[in-house]
Amino acid sequence: MSYPREGTGLLLVDPYNDFLSEGGKLNGLAKPVAEAVGTLDNLRKVLAAVRKAGIQVFYVPHHRARPNDFKTWKHPSPYQLGASRAQVFAAGSWGGEWHADFQPTEQDVMVQEHWGASGFANTDLDYQLKQHGVQRVILVGMLANTCIESTGRFAAELGYHVTLVTDATAAFSPEAMRAAHELNGPTYAHVIVTTDELLAAIGS
Repeated sequence: MSYPREGTGLLLVDPYNDFLSEGGKLNGLAKPVAEAVGTLDNLRKVLAAVRKAGIQVFYVPHHRARPNDFKTWKHPSPYQLGASRAQVFAAGSWGGEWHADFQPTEQDVMVQEHWGASGFANTDLDYQLKQHGVQRVILVGMLANTCIESTGRFAAELGYHVTLVTDATAAFSPEAMRAAHELNGPTYAHVIVTTDELLAAIGS
């Protein structure tokens, strides 16, 4: 388990206020699991460590909701329709802004917003990773069983080495976390670690 500066990328998925900040539209749902595993502190640690190591950070954001996004779509998913009704991560709103502790820097790469769960589908993520010479991706952010899992699976299908960090994410239930890391994760991820294990590997 090694993470050389050249060839490794951190995929920071959906660090929005609506997920991570008190008062966010989805924060209450994620908060019990997030507090149990220390999601916020672990995200802070991971981001600080990869930046110190010179590993490239890629922001992988969900589409910022706008009214009538899916009004003329033929096949919007239940996931998309629910997010639209709630106007999750609404464009121009506080909920659609980055959490205060996860503000991007000039060195970070901002990927196109994904419409569904995967950060790869209909975005430039694969192209950006290739242009930066990335072969190994570390996934952190929200949520473990939706965008993290979908992005990780897609990454594996495209030939990337995939690392999941179990406590630098969260879900709406312990069962969803267990499914993401214990049941589904081993079917596609090459490495599944805790934050402390990842930091030790990066430091070495």
